[in-house]
Amino acid sequence: MMYSVKELADMADVSRRTLHYYDELGLLVPAVVSDQGYRRYNEASLLRLQQIMFYREMGLELRQIRTLLDDPDFDLLTALRSHREALQDKVRRLQQLVQTVDTTIAHLHGEIAMSKKNLFSGFSEAEQARYEEEAVANWGEMASDSIKRWHQYGKARQAEILAEGGAIYEEIAANMAAGPASATIQASLKRWHNHLRYFYEPTP
Repeated sequence: MMYSVKELADMADVSRRTLHYYDELGLLVPAVVSDQGYRRYNEASLLRLQQIMFYREMGLELRQIRTLLDDPDFDLLTALRSHREALQDKVRRLQQLVQTVDTTIAHLHGEIAMSKKNLFSGFSEAEQARYEEEAVANWGEMASDSIKRWHQYGKARQAEILAEGGAIYEEIAANMAAGPASATIQASLKRWHNHLRYFYEPTP
């Protein structure tokens, strides 16, 4: 199937001017140009545009992207797996930052005490490492075992676990009006109890 400039622009949510510019750069050349000068794109064009958008999201310049995509050794599946891992890393980092925001809000409301160090939890790997050291110093073997268990998961699995925890948290928050004894909240709390096993063995 072939696509016009307008169809591809609408599909990818980019401007027609952008597609024309990519053509001028040799970054995304139409599969066919009709005798009347109309550009037509095929399925391979769609996949290439997707790669361009992924790399743009990662901050690469257009000429760098063209060099990557035109490399004879470029492999689409390998690139997609790499994008997936990078996105999962980003999800994990954002989940950490969301947790930091939630903890800070609770601290400002006087609900919990929060160390100054924890104000910056999630902003860097070095900060996370220092947080873990603080946890071990405060909680000893329990914290150490929990940290070891966490680091046994791959980055992709960590992102999935964090996403699951965030979903449960949002589910509880959305149904608080039903009351703690409601079947909905109780089911969410049971899921949360099971979720904690990713980190340590919770008490029954």
